[in-house]
Amino acid sequence: MLQPGDRAPPFELPDADLELVALEQFIGRWAIVLYFYPKDDTPGCTIEAVEFSERMDDFQRAGAAVLGVSRDDVESHGCFRDRHGLAVRLLSDVDLEVAHAYGVTQEKPVEGADGVARTRTAVQRSTFLIDRSGIVRAALYGVGARGHAAEMLEKVKELQLQR
Repeated sequence: MLQPGDRAPPFELPDADLELVALEQFIGRWAIVLYFYPKDDTPGCTIEAVEFSERMDDFQRAGAAVLGVSRDDVESHGCFRDRHGLAVRLLSDVDLEVAHAYGVTQEKPVEGADGVARTRTAVQRSTFLIDRSGIVRAALYGVGARGHAAEMLEKVKELQLQR
């Protein structure tokens, strides 16, 4: 698990428009709110994405970009964005490579259609505030969806005051 003060693991992932987005594009220019969520179009994930989108102007004024990451593919992200009018840039981590690097994966027991118990890798709803130099300033694991965007906006504003 990442801790405040750690260097943020680099990433390069496609967004819903098939544009590659890399951590290095933001270094020196923007702080980043990087949030991981389990699945497009589920109730909690929709609430979280909508709340971040509603505050997008506030995040930008505070000097932060907001990026959402899940294992859904770019097509799913495009539909999710368009269906809910999302302003958040959604990144596709199909292989969970970035999710593993940020320590947000966990094994969950599931019962298969044949009644046999198995495990599957799931993404734990987690958020990271990364400063302009690429250092993690907040690492929040297992967060709730409702109200989380407002909480992160306050953390971004606190970070701005420290500069």
